[in-house]
Parts: sequence; structure tokens; C-alpha cells
Amino acid sequence: MKKRIIIPTAVLILAVAAFLIFFRGTSKKYEFRFDKVSQGDITMYVTATGTINPVISVEVGTQVSGIINKLYADFNSVVKEGQVIAQIDPTFLQQSVRDASASLDRAKAQYADAKRVMDRTKSLFDKGLESQANYDAALTQYESNQAQMKQAEASLERAKINLAYATIYAPINGVVIDRKVNVGQTVAASFSSPTLYTIANDLQKMQVQTTIDESDIGRISIGQEATFTVDAYPDDRFRGTVSQIRLAPVSVQNVVNYTVVIDVNNNDLKLMPGMTANVRILVGSSSNVLRVPNLALRFQPPADLVDSTKVKGMMEGGPGTGGPGGMRRGDFGSGEGRGGENRGGGGTGDRRAMMKALRDSIVAAHGGQMSEEDLRVEMRKVFEKMPRPAEHQAVPAPAPKTFARAAQGSRFGIQNNFPEYQKSAYVPQHQALRGRVWMLNSSGKLEPVVVTTGLSDGRFTEVTTESLKPGDQLVLGASSNSDVATGPTANPLAPSGGRPMGGGGR
Repeated sequence: MKKRIIIPTAVLILAVAAFLIFFRGTSKKYEFRFDKVSQGDITMYVTATGTINPVISVEVGTQVSGIINKLYADFNSVVKEGQVIAQIDPTFLQQSVRDASASLDRAKAQYADAKRVMDRTKSLFDKGLESQANYDAALTQYESNQAQMKQAEASLERAKINLAYATIYAPINGVVIDRKVNVGQTVAASFSSPTLYTIANDLQKMQVQTTIDESDIGRISIGQEATFTVDAYPDDRFRGTVSQIRLAPVSVQNVVNYTVVIDVNNNDLKLMPGMTANVRILVGSSSNVLRVPNLALRFQPPADLVDSTKVKGMMEGGPGTGGPGGMRRGDFGSGEGRGGENRGGGGTGDRRAMMKALRDSIVAAHGGQMSEEDLRVEMRKVFEKMPRPAEHQAVPAPAPKTFARAAQGSRFGIQNNFPEYQKSAYVPQHQALRGRVWMLNSSGKLEPVVVTTGLSDGRFTEVTTESLKPGDQLVLGASSNSDVATGPTANPLAPSGGRPMGGGGR
């Protein structure tokens, strides 16, 4: 009898223990990370790396071959236009001049003889004592010798020009920054002109040639201010102005880049050609604006933390915490705007995360159980009710300023007779996006707040909304006590209390 009683009792105890372990023990408890909404300044920069070069530099070469006989300029020599800087051995060229001169004398003698024969034949032909054939032959010989004489004169002139090319002159005023040859070296100019010197025009005016990738080039405009540093003077900050955005694409490791030229004054002569410049180009700034941490815009909460009542009310167009008009289409187009990893617009990963959050919110609003067909129907209804924000509509293009810069005449020897192409200017307001942040309510659930994002400095993003004010607490991330990472897929960066949910970033 006792045995029959003990067995059901043991089974009951095991069942109660299993219930406590697998059901009560699995209740999730979350720990949240918070940060405040603040008010301050936002400054947006585009960073890049470039090389410092003279505004104009000339590689001085030679058009004739020969041995370098004399060099009159060395590294760092200051030269003036027209000064002799090198001399090629003229012996062979002088002999060519003598040979051409002798050929010209022979051609002149033949021409004189042909002229005498032609005059004599013409005199006899006029008296009827010479045939037409002989007269035509004499005239042809005379004209042929005349052409040969002109050809000999041209050959002599060419030989004299080549002899003159043996003396190398400075083409511009400037400083010799490189010398490629030594005395006694033979240079051959048969297929290409060998370089003897490189002369920089004016080292007090330099330029930084930097490459900007295609994701940032849209924010660059002519006239923007730029600052940069060089390793030689880490404590000095140099300033310049964007003067040119070149259209030629440069592909580096399958990334398309464009060359941006920044003009810099180098009056103190600290900057040297070839230095590496770490450039920051100011593309936009806002003063005393409402701003939120970028982590708050990237945070995606689990479905069981979302206040389904608030989310459902916002989907139906109610006032909710998202402000008048409820959610919009753009609320699920970007996780962070331009401040996140997908700058210049929401990337595929952000849109996928937003869509997952929307699905989880709809499922939570319907009690956590929905078929795939019902879920698709509800999502279709949500998107139909979401008005398209005005910020995402096509912005009318401003008046064409593509050819605003007129011809500048002669600049560094270039006679520019044509207007200069310029890309459209960057307007930060044209790229306003939608984002979403989360606040913890009194019931321990998360309520979404829809915001319009603006400029971002990498840490904070400017937002516009009527639902937030400075000092409000935003959720940056959440960790669960039950989601402990174990096994080979464990995250070594996760805290000991559990696995972080969302809010990852810089």
C-alpha cells in the first residue's frame, strides 16, 4: 500500500520540479542601457587621405639624344624661366649642321646649273631652233633642282634646331624638386622624352589631391572648407578650400573614387611635395539642435519587450508616441540616417532589421500567434496606411549651375577658353531620413518614437520630433539573463550577464 502511494507522490514531485525549472526558470529578465536626449551642436565631416603636391610642376625633358655634358642646376635650385640648366654634348649635332650645310651648297649648285640650261633651251625654243620635248625636259629639271634646294634648306634649319635643343632651358620660374640624370649619362629620345628635372612652379601655393569614395562624393561641393594634418607637424592644423572635383573615376579595390583638389597656402613653407595629408572636409553644421546617440537609432528590441498597444495604435494612424500621423513609410527605410554604417541612406541590412521589427510588432499585437498569410495581409494594410514622407519625395533640381564658372583665360600656361563643369552643391536638407528610437514606459515595455534624422557626427545624430525633449532617457541596448552565450558560437565580447540585444555599433 505504501509503495503505491510513494510512486505517484514521486512522480508529482518530479513534475512540479520540472515545471519550476523549465517554465519559471526561463522567465526573461532584461537589463537596459540608457542615454539621454541632448541639445547641442552637430558638425559633419567627410574624412579622406591625400597627397600634397605643387599646384603645377613641369618635368623637363630633352628632344635630342646624347651625353649629358653639363648640369647647371641641382636639387632645390631656384631657377628663372629661360635660364640654362643643362647642356647635352653637341658634337654630333654640330656635325649634322655641317653635313646639312654641305648638302645645301650642292643643291644650290645643281639648281644654278639647271637654271642656266633652262634659260639657254628657252632662248633656242623661242627662235624655233629647239624642240618642245627638250624645252619641257629642261624646265622639269630646273623645277626639280629648285625643290631639292628648298629641301636642303629645311634640313639645315632642322639640324640647327636640334643643335639648339642640346641646350636645356628652364620652362618656368620655380624650384628644382627632382633631378633624374648625372653628368656623363647618355639619354635617348628616340621613342619618349627622358626627364632631366622636375620643377615646381611656386611652393608657397600647394594643393592636396585626395580621393573621395562614391558614397561621400555627393556631399562635396566647390568652396567647402577643409582642414588637414601631416605627420611632420602633428600639432599644426592646415586649412584649405575645395577648388575642383574631377570627373574621372578611379577604381581602387573595386571601390570607385573621385579626385578632389584642395588649394592650400604654404606661406611658411612647412608643407613639402609628397607629404600625406589626413583631410577633414566640413560638409554641414547645425547649432543648438536636438540630438540623440547613434546607438539609440540602431537598437532593435526583441518582440516581447515591445508595447504592442502603442505600436498597433501608431500603425492605425493614431497620435501615439510617434507624433501626429503615426508611422510612415520612411520609418522602416533606414536605421540611422547618415550617421550610421550605411551613410547616405539605409542599407539592406538596416531595412531587413526594420522589417523584422515590424513583423515582430504585428505578431505581438495579435497575441503572438499568426499565420504567414494573416501576417502578410496585416503588413500590407500597414504599408497602405503609411503616407510617404515629404522628405523622401523627389526634390526639384535647382537652377542649372553646372557651367557656372566662366573661362579663366591663361592659367599656368593653359589657355582655357571654355566654361568649367561643376557638380550640384550639397544640401543636407535634401537627404532627411526617418529613424526610430525606443523609450521605456512605466509598465516596463518599450515604446517607439519616430524621428526625422539630419546631420550626424558619428556619435550623435540631429533629430526633429515633437515627442522628445532634452533629458529624455532612450534605450541603447538590452541584455537578457537567460540568453547566455555558450558553445563555439559564443560572443567573446558579450558581458557575463548575458547576450546583448541590438544597440551594437561604434
